[in-house]
Amino acid sequence: MEQRNLGRTGLRVSELCLGTMIFSDGDGEREAHRVLDTFVEAGGTFIDTADMYGRGVSEEVLGRWLKGRRRDDLVIATKVWARTGEGANDSSLSRKHVVPAVEASLRRLGTDHIDLYQTHMWDRTTPVEETLSTLDSLVRAGKVRYLGASNIAPSRLQKAQDVARAHGWEPYSSLQPLYNLLHREVEWELGTLCAEEGLGIIPFSPLEGGWLTGKYRRSMPAAPEGSREARRRDAAGDQSWGERDTEETWRVVDALVAVAEEARRTPGQVALRWLMDRQAVAAPIVGARTAEQLTESLGASGWALTAEQVARLDAASARPVPYPYDWINSVEGRV
Repeated sequence: MEQRNLGRTGLRVSELCLGTMIFSDGDGEREAHRVLDTFVEAGGTFIDTADMYGRGVSEEVLGRWLKGRRRDDLVIATKVWARTGEGANDSSLSRKHVVPAVEASLRRLGTDHIDLYQTHMWDRTTPVEETLSTLDSLVRAGKVRYLGASNIAPSRLQKAQDVARAHGWEPYSSLQPLYNLLHREVEWELGTLCAEEGLGIIPFSPLEGGWLTGKYRRSMPAAPEGSREARRRDAAGDQSWGERDTEETWRVVDALVAVAEEARRTPGQVALRWLMDRQAVAAPIVGARTAEQLTESLGASGWALTAEQVARLDAASARPVPYPYDWINSVEGRV
């Protein structure tokens, strides 16, 4: 598996990142460890979790697997912000929350440092100076190596970078956003911002919950029994099938399936490969319940789409952009 620099840093990460949110779903720690073993055996080094996944269960499962392994061979990322308790300060990016949160993550992971510590969501209630100064102190103390953001508006991310630069604090080195063939909003502004500021993009949900794997087709009246969409519907009455059952979705799926057949790859592998080669992308985050599921995703490495195939996928997944991006793009296209 190719190793890439995370943005403008010297940190090298595998071109696919293993997401461990699913490890907190109760499907078995032994299988979770088998997934981790499969990922590392394929050359994977980059593993992502968060303190909110199962209220720490995901970090604990990963921590037990880490025991006895060469810690320096791996890049471990986790996140802070979401509610982890019932107290008034149990969900924020305040110093009061972040300092004990990083200590708790270190304990659960069984390690003395976190390679990439990410703010899971922008916190409107805490001054950015308080958050960034706290994160900088964690880097200086050696408890954290690099900083990342997730779920943040372009203006907030740019402000954070400017504030960090002005104070000489450690800036963000990565962004973890929703990004895939069905969600290309990152390209409106965040992608360019990351490229200009030197942030590596770590897309989550690159297969859109199975919609970009080819398991759902235009002819289906509903989610197949046993599928993720069917489980979601049965568990909570979720109607996401109806929301996704649109011409825009099927146009992307049709193009994806056609390119996959042509490239002799699975639709999921094509969707991942398309994303791996986008501007500023360092490593899409793939999740898997079983080692066999992971093996299919790992097949996105080691080959390339043709320029014509990329253009077809780009055209099928293109969406009208809102003002002012549409005006700017129109003017730039005529200059």
